[in-house]
Amino acid sequence: MKSKMTRIPVREQDPKVRATNFDEVSYGYNEEEAQAEASRCINCKNPRCVANCPVSIKIPQFIQQVTLGNYTEAARIIAEDNSLPAVCGRVCPQEVQCEGACILGIKGEPIAIGKLERFVADWSRENGVRFTEKAPSNGIKVAIVGSGPAGLACASDLAKLGYEVTIFEVLHKAGGVLQYGIPEFRLPKEEVVEVEIDNVRALGVKIETNVVVGRTITIDELFEKENFKAVFIGSGAGLPKFMGIPGENLNGVFSANEFLTRSNLMGAYSGESDTPIYTGTRVAVVGGGNVAMDAARTALRLGAETTIVYRRTEKELPARVEEVHHAKEEGIDFRMLTNPVEILGNEKGWVTGLRCIKMELGEPDDSGRRRPVPVAGSEFDIEADVVIMALGTSPNPLIANTTAGIETDRYGCIVADEHGATGRPGVFAGGDAVTGAATVILAMGAGRKAAAAIDEYLKK
Repeated sequence: MKSKMTRIPVREQDPKVRATNFDEVSYGYNEEEAQAEASRCINCKNPRCVANCPVSIKIPQFIQQVTLGNYTEAARIIAEDNSLPAVCGRVCPQEVQCEGACILGIKGEPIAIGKLERFVADWSRENGVRFTEKAPSNGIKVAIVGSGPAGLACASDLAKLGYEVTIFEVLHKAGGVLQYGIPEFRLPKEEVVEVEIDNVRALGVKIETNVVVGRTITIDELFEKENFKAVFIGSGAGLPKFMGIPGENLNGVFSANEFLTRSNLMGAYSGESDTPIYTGTRVAVVGGGNVAMDAARTALRLGAETTIVYRRTEKELPARVEEVHHAKEEGIDFRMLTNPVEILGNEKGWVTGLRCIKMELGEPDDSGRRRPVPVAGSEFDIEADVVIMALGTSPNPLIANTTAGIETDRYGCIVADEHGATGRPGVFAGGDAVTGAATVILAMGAGRKAAAAIDEYLKK
């Protein structure tokens, strides 16, 4: 029984080597490792892992097929509920979702569900396995705004039901946050993201890039001029937040969104980009979420000594444990209980450092975490050439401002019910545009719910 309690380890790049390149950190499982890990599953009668998956993948069933070596069938089972398995296998926070609910995790280590999903997806790609079954076309047109996880999931489900689906993407490449937000060393673009987007295209989904909905074309025009019968807004949350402290307008201050977009989407990470990015020799990243880890680990790979500044303790870090672990292995310095009060600069307007104050934890706030309180007289400086603000994002107001009947809350998020329906008939929304910045898989879950609601709406 001991073997059932311990998961098969995953091979990874050496930390000292990977800190100098953008190759994927994790190598994933080979067949032998995947089957050994899959054999740990005890096939619960009431699989809590499924209930804790935002897209309700039939986890025990696909794992059973991996155990038997039936990888095509395993892939088919996953594809019923997840159109981006290679992505989700890499970036989902499994530890708080499916794996967090695994029975084996009570006394031992939970099944490595994410790693098994990645194995199946990678095997499918390498062996040309693709599932394009769908209902005959019903001739009804549905528009999707945004080609991120929410939009792709919604589009896939609707295409399978026979709808004529077109995705409108503002950037020059499809994928949304998968393209611009998540670094190559966590999520390879050509090998993984673009292949899975092509799988969505294979269902008949059209993707039009460089279209700014709200400017190039409005929601109203999609209905009135292009004859779409329903619209799903999955435009994400790409508007960065700042602290409002002195010095944020200095040269060398980035939002994490800009920094990662320039590195990932514009190819600055390659060193051969037409849009290189400045890091200097010392970078300070403010924040403690996954985006902060991504920005810090990217800056490190671009040659800078990197420090993460976070106002609470490591226990309260919102980033995935795996990402924090990898960052530490790579040599990133963590300054906990530290909060910036000013960005310092020189007479030429460039960043020279970050003035911080030490914090201590007080009573819990609305998030349930203990509120950080400044320690009087504890100010100190951190030398830095670049400061990256990784403080979260909010939705762009453009669509809401140009579409009658679309309400937003005080955070700028589109107001929609649990099925994605907005206040305007025929217009649905989901993902980060509704919730604010969250996870890939939660956005996909919202996209799937909206697809079901759109289908029901159009059948009335």
